[in-house]
Amino acid sequence: MDSTSYALEVSPESTLQFTLTRDASPEKAADGTARCVMTLKHPGNSSYLAFKVKTTQPRRYLVRPNQGIVAPGSTETINIVLVEKEKQILLQSFDRLGQSALDHSKDKFLVQSCVVDESFAKNYLSQKDSLNDDHSPEAIQAGKELTESLISMWNAVNAADDVQIFNRKLQVRHVVPPSSAAAGETPSGKGPSSRAQLWDKTSLENMTQEQMFMEISTLRRKYDELVTFSVNLTAERDILNNTLEQTKRDLNREIAKRKDIAASSGGKDGKGDVTVKKSGGGMGLVSFLFFAIVIFLVAVKLSMMGKVDFLLEAPVLGDLMRMEL
Repeated sequence: MDSTSYALEVSPESTLQFTLTRDASPEKAADGTARCVMTLKHPGNSSYLAFKVKTTQPRRYLVRPNQGIVAPGSTETINIVLVEKEKQILLQSFDRLGQSALDHSKDKFLVQSCVVDESFAKNYLSQKDSLNDDHSPEAIQAGKELTESLISMWNAVNAADDVQIFNRKLQVRHVVPPSSAAAGETPSGKGPSSRAQLWDKTSLENMTQEQMFMEISTLRRKYDELVTFSVNLTAERDILNNTLEQTKRDLNREIAKRKDIAASSGGKDGKGDVTVKKSGGGMGLVSFLFFAIVIFLVAVKLSMMGKVDFLLEAPVLGDLMRMEL
């Protein structure tokens, strides 16, 4: 079977475009968030595919969901939101330098996918469906465990050599529509508008109902984004902590296993060393006594034959030779 049939179809194929707008009116305040929708389609009809979405700027974008499993013939929608603070930074760059400041973005996204075990995939999808409408603490904990199981699966895939991972890279493009570009310029065409400067200087007591509604809508949206970001960040932290603890446990087990192997092999070597040392020391003493006796007997024999008279003058050997057998 053609392996390319298992790769997810990503839409858009090469570029994610984020439109940066300014909240110029209360009607547009709810639509001021810069977002992009990416679709992952499973073109096959048999195997389940796991996916994971990565970015070079994880602090700039909120990706939900950033991983999951796609059943054969189904589609998964990925929502990517540009954080409001980052959007304002990009708009400031646009105000200073124009569209050219945004045309050379180095932000990138990577979509990875691989074939996953069918039983694992079905269990994951069934549990995910059962937790979609449940916001109880037990359901939140179960969702974390489900996410951890998917992370463990990806760790096993990355460690394996026989599993093929498909990669699709996408560029990022930021654009400012003409209406937002005009709202950010003064009549001379540079810098923030006089209306925006006036609003910055206007106190809360002097705001009109329209201005107050716009301010409340903006603050409410920013608050929601901050809460969402905090919740997601907490979940990512918990996942990372659990992954780190699991890695530590695996490392400690590996170290203990290696110590046991080294201790068992070292114990055998140590016994051998002791035996060699003991036998080596015994052989040295026996050899010394053996050679001493041989020399003594040879000297006595030669003395009886009268051929080693000169040895009688030796300090120790002469005394031994004068002894009576």
